[in-house]
Amino acid sequence: MTRPRLPFVCEKSPASGSGGVVVTNHPLGSAAGAEMLAAGGNAIDAAVAALLALTVVEPMMVGIAGGGLSHIRLADGQHLVIDALSSAAASMHPEIYQPVSDDPAQYMDAKDNRNLSGASAVAVPGNLAGWCSMHRRFGKLSFTDVVEPAIRLAERGFVVTHYLAGAIKESEAELGRDPEMARLVLRDGAALNPGDRMAMGDYAQSLRLIQQEGAAALHGGALGAALAARMKTGGPDAGWVTLDDLRTYCPVDRAPIIGTYRGFQIAGPPPPASSGVHVTQMLNMLEGYDVAAMGVGTTEGLHLLAEVIRIAFADRRAFSGDPDFVDVPVGRLTSKTYAAECRAQIRSSAGHPDPFARGRESQDTTHITVADRDGNIVTATHTINGLFGARFVVPETGIIPNNYMSNFDPRPGKALSIVPGKRVPTSMAPMMVLQDGKPVFALGLPGGLRIFPSAMQAIVNLIDHRMTLQEAVEAPRIWTQGQEVELEEGYAPQKPALEALGHKVKVVPHIGGGMNAIAFDDTQTGAACWRADGTVLALGGGLARPGVRFWPDKAPADAT
Repeated sequence: MTRPRLPFVCEKSPASGSGGVVVTNHPLGSAAGAEMLAAGGNAIDAAVAALLALTVVEPMMVGIAGGGLSHIRLADGQHLVIDALSSAAASMHPEIYQPVSDDPAQYMDAKDNRNLSGASAVAVPGNLAGWCSMHRRFGKLSFTDVVEPAIRLAERGFVVTHYLAGAIKESEAELGRDPEMARLVLRDGAALNPGDRMAMGDYAQSLRLIQQEGAAALHGGALGAALAARMKTGGPDAGWVTLDDLRTYCPVDRAPIIGTYRGFQIAGPPPPASSGVHVTQMLNMLEGYDVAAMGVGTTEGLHLLAEVIRIAFADRRAFSGDPDFVDVPVGRLTSKTYAAECRAQIRSSAGHPDPFARGRESQDTTHITVADRDGNIVTATHTINGLFGARFVVPETGIIPNNYMSNFDPRPGKALSIVPGKRVPTSMAPMMVLQDGKPVFALGLPGGLRIFPSAMQAIVNLIDHRMTLQEAVEAPRIWTQGQEVELEEGYAPQKPALEALGHKVKVVPHIGGGMNAIAFDDTQTGAACWRADGTVLALGGGLARPGVRFWPDKAPADAT
């Protein structure tokens, strides 16, 4: 039977190999990971090398002074989520910022942007601690080898892509206010252009220190002291993160949430991440419908997706939080019984908009997906939160800190109010799909609040619509929180029909960021989408057969 034509054309190609696959949102990030696999390392070595390299070539998205989640499946079948999310510092309290308005559009804003840029916006970082922890426990290669590609890129420089140049241009005025940042991303006062070379000499030296000392270089050592000193501005923009905060920070090991969908197991991060809970919840709702029969990008199918996403966001508003501070009813939200109750809320046509979600989550993030020949898999999403984080560079270190404090409610007495040690909910969705306990797909993407609904749609595309991996990551997306419905341009022809159902529809260039993924079958296949500089590198071939030698003239008599 001929499959119906899809309403889009893929722009990129997948790559396959039996020796391992690395997919990141920059070619040089993928190259760093593939270098580790080629050197005999495993997926954990490759993932950490790739992430460290991305702190150089994607400095607007990720850094050692940021936060994120790494979802690991070891070759023995064990799953583990390493929570390295940023947290509020010990000296912070709910009234450190002054809110500017209760208007939904400005609800999360603080006076003078104190929670968005500068030292006062920085939370206690976790990325480096998380990466070092996973490598120490599960890596094969020396940490010296794993850091080396990032050092090389920082020291020798790299060519600026359109993606990076666009990010610099977008923030040019604000980036220019910090002399250290301006020295990094501007030339003669103007933003770097595509094709320009960018080097990070100070950061290369910081990476060399990390190569020697590991996470301690930042979490208690000289790099941490430099970050803590930069917090002390002597003015109202001073920060709160201290060397003690850095020294006492610990990543948290968490067990993933495992849901089921049409005979597959769906594994994703637990709270404070939304993905494990709400991807499971949305798929449970969809399980009651013949999604495949609806077809890809039809009015009926898109309306159903919009309703399911709307309901999940309503529950996210009501229940999400750091499990150390909030009791999240995970069992109820992920149950099939609750999904049946939720299906009763699915409307035949759109009604009044849902309440505006009073929260903020940056879309500027990166994601990697890595697998090795032995069965180890890493899918990881990490960030410095906003574009270029807090918009400054710690002098003489090249480190760009996060601005995670913008995700907290600047008012006391609220679900997202600041409490020392607290982590805010995240939409990060490093997901895996299994069948009979064996991995079938691993995937994820950046994009803030649009991450976990986009991951859900990719899973539906793979399972219900039988798309190839490349098609699933590049397919158009839909998104809503219960107000207007966003459609990517590939679904734009459905705008009038959805509006006839009562939806307020907005066509946007893209929803979320660059998804990347790996499929597991007889071989491993990686795919990356058009929404970022995503690149796949796959290893085939391998070492010579044991006992083989090079014989210029003839084989020795005993060779057989």
